[in-house]
Amino acid sequence: MSINTSVVRISKSLDVRLDKLAARTGRKKSYFASRAIESYLEEVEDYLKGLKALEETNKRYTLAAAAKKLGLDR
Repeated sequence: MSINTSVVRISKSLDVRLDKLAARTGRKKSYFASRAIESYLEEVEDYLKGLKALEETNKRYTLAAAAKKLGLDR
């Protein structure tokens, strides 16, 4: 995995909390920041996938079209 460096601005209170967590666990602040961003992105991506699926459920398909969409049209 390649590593990139990014700069983000966070509030002082959030930085203090991050410092305390890093000190308490012996991990770097960047570890927790990276995990938090990753978790948030996964949640937003899942939400958007669900939203798209919900929008698609309002579409109606013929049996032939549904079979084709599902790859069952052999």
